Amino acid sequence: MYKRFDRNAARKKRHFRIRGKVVGTPERPRLNVYRSNLNIYAQVIDDTTGHTIAAASTLEKVFDNMEGRLTVAKAREVGRLVGERARAKGVSKVVFDRGGYRYHGRVQALADGAREAGLEF
Repeated sequence: MYKRFDRNAARKKRHFRIRGKVVGTPERPRLNVYRSNLNIYAQVIDDTTGHTIAAASTLEKVFDNMEGRLTVAKAREVGRLVGERARAKGVSKVVFDRGGYRYHGRVQALADGAREAGLEF
């Protein structure tokens, strides 16, 4: 019988495969991206201790006055915010974990915003 293709299950498989190769260290933590239909989330994580160093998402009050749904502009702003917060904590280099998503659109905009804030990939 025909099985329907589950995009999210395929993304999770890709993400687990990527996570086997991408590890955040205290010197170079992991910039993790999660994208839903309505919001985008970013965290800078030190995997050795399991602590989140900095985080930002479109759920914050900053985005309440921006019009429309999740756009590339909002994703770029989330990247800039998480980049500034990480720089304030002394992080300048990160490993980018795209979370199994294609490096395109909102994920790419978030990465560009983090680079604009001074994070080095």
